[in-house]
Amino acid sequence: MGSGQVTPETLRARGEEAKPAGRRSAAPRAEAIAEITLRGLLIGVVITLIFTAANVYFGLKAGLTFSTSIPAAVISMAILRGLRGATIQENNIVQTVASAAGTLSAIIFVLPGLIIVGWWSGFSFWDSFIICASGGILGVMYTIPLRRALVTDSDLPYPEGVACAEVLKVGAGREQEGDTETVESHGAGLKAVVVGSIVSAVFYLLVQTRMFASDVAFYFRVGSKGATTGFDFSLSFALFAIGHLVGLSCGFAMLVGALIGWGWAVPYFTALHPLAGAAADVAQGAWSHSVRFVGAGAIGVAAVWTLGTLVKPVTGGLAGAMAAARVRKAGQAHTLPPVERDIPIGQVGMVSLLCLLPVAWLFWHFSATSGLGDRAWVLTIEAVTFVAIMGFLVSAVCGYMAGLIGASNSPLSGVGILVVVLFALLLMLGVKSGLPPGAGKTLVAFALFVTAVVFAIASIANNNLQDLKTGQLVEATPAKQQWALVIGVLAGAVVIPPVLDLLNHAYGFVGAPGVNPARALPAPQAGLISALAQGVIQNNIDWGLIGIGALIGAGCIVLDEVLRRAAKSARLPPLAVGLGIYLPTSTTLMVVVGAIVGWLFTRRADRARRPEATRQLGVLLASGLIVGESLLGIVFAAAIAFSGNAAPIALVGEGFETASIWAGGIAFAAVTFLLYRWIARLANR
Repeated sequence: MGSGQVTPETLRARGEEAKPAGRRSAAPRAEAIAEITLRGLLIGVVITLIFTAANVYFGLKAGLTFSTSIPAAVISMAILRGLRGATIQENNIVQTVASAAGTLSAIIFVLPGLIIVGWWSGFSFWDSFIICASGGILGVMYTIPLRRALVTDSDLPYPEGVACAEVLKVGAGREQEGDTETVESHGAGLKAVVVGSIVSAVFYLLVQTRMFASDVAFYFRVGSKGATTGFDFSLSFALFAIGHLVGLSCGFAMLVGALIGWGWAVPYFTALHPLAGAAADVAQGAWSHSVRFVGAGAIGVAAVWTLGTLVKPVTGGLAGAMAAARVRKAGQAHTLPPVERDIPIGQVGMVSLLCLLPVAWLFWHFSATSGLGDRAWVLTIEAVTFVAIMGFLVSAVCGYMAGLIGASNSPLSGVGILVVVLFALLLMLGVKSGLPPGAGKTLVAFALFVTAVVFAIASIANNNLQDLKTGQLVEATPAKQQWALVIGVLAGAVVIPPVLDLLNHAYGFVGAPGVNPARALPAPQAGLISALAQGVIQNNIDWGLIGIGALIGAGCIVLDEVLRRAAKSARLPPLAVGLGIYLPTSTTLMVVVGAIVGWLFTRRADRARRPEATRQLGVLLASGLIVGESLLGIVFAAAIAFSGNAAPIALVGEGFETASIWAGGIAFAAVTFLLYRWIARLANR
């Protein structure tokens, strides 16, 4: 992390400093390079329309959204390579616009809750637009002073940001640094990305035909007291690649969390409340209704600790921003290295205040028109203050989590849980006592409104720092990338409300009044968060579960600090442990496998004839694995949305399930072995 006094002179000097490989700051460029172009913005907005719609539907149906950065970068390269004067920085702007809008679609984890609790019957365009646009732009502004602390001067791996940068570099034919004979000198880098992409896409295609299973799951009962547990390995090359990129410490910590969740918590809660039924249903029910709250408590404590550790670097980042502002004011802006050219801190403050104005109006209008008129100003001031402060805090936490394990795997819904619980508590303590007995439903809806704005901030912060890491690695100007993020947010804010309204009228959401549950979209996170708001305000939430998680989180913090002092490389990131408890094993276990395989590959690379080139090709292969599955995931999300068929190209029925598990599992292991063997040989030719 950065430390020491920050001055204009040190800012200018940073452009020439040597940085460790993979996180070096760019020196000032000799000439201006096209970054923000009209054609780039148009391409980015078009990709945004497609990706955002697919993400909204996919998230409501499956409870997961996907990162659109790498797919957008690949599509952008395919388009721009045929046009004159395209640059790697222009490609970066396209993926930045598209990824911001795609990430904003995570607002579906909160907004449908207003339908589920019966407050809305449809999605108001302007209310939804204000929530998405204002919250999203605040997320961009809040990450600007965090960039120096969490990107420039940080050792966080940023797996998706690094992967996206490698894809952009290979697409531009840029040589890799760190070896006398570069991996690009014989096309090895491009070959690694292309082969990885094709392999993961073909495997994903076979999974969609049902010839290969999507996962290998096994649930079972333990003893005679009804204790039930199990595991679920998702056969996903994208998750595997994320594990390779995040490294062994993070992967091991997630394994510890998974063991706590499924080795202790799930068996304990299923034994405590025995239920009849299939072992998988019982175990998943205990995880969903109990263990996730334990994970949320662990994440909450780890998040608070993380914020404490970020105070010094964030303060240094703010000091750096102020020093850069003084250089600009002195008319010397051109002397700043590209890495220091953020949106000026004064403009950041002004834009943030302007974004809070429509948010304040939205909260006041809600209060004034819902029977809370005599408390409208109190509620508005409380809510805006909460958004302003909590928004910055969750930006830091989400940016850190995305840097640790990637934006796609960062548990945004866990952040939503903590935010809605905290604000609902503030409503309980501050205003509920003076309201009539029937005001509970109104307070629940108000809590969801406020949570939605903070969640929009969190979702964008979760993504933006990944994009800014990519920008750092491809020598992009941060300020231009930050304005591109604002454009992406506005594009997403226009698309999301009508798509949500269309899906609401076509299918509805599980738990909403008057919908057919057989056709309704599950919207699991929105249902959980709205249930939490009701539980806190109606005073029937189980605080013991969150307390258990908090104790686990505190224990992990102590253990991590002991390891930090006793060993140089052994760590147990507390947030990653919380993630392992909170996320399903279908996500965590394959990340763990990827982390172990990546570590073994790196150890082998260290003994190779060309170690740096071998490690680079491993990163590029992992990047390709993410690309292929991500692109096919978008195609099939659109196919499912338009056809209404959850398995549009299935070739076999349920009777083939056992055979598909064996076929998929063996094929996954064999292909993984062959890929890493091939990449090691490729690097040392």
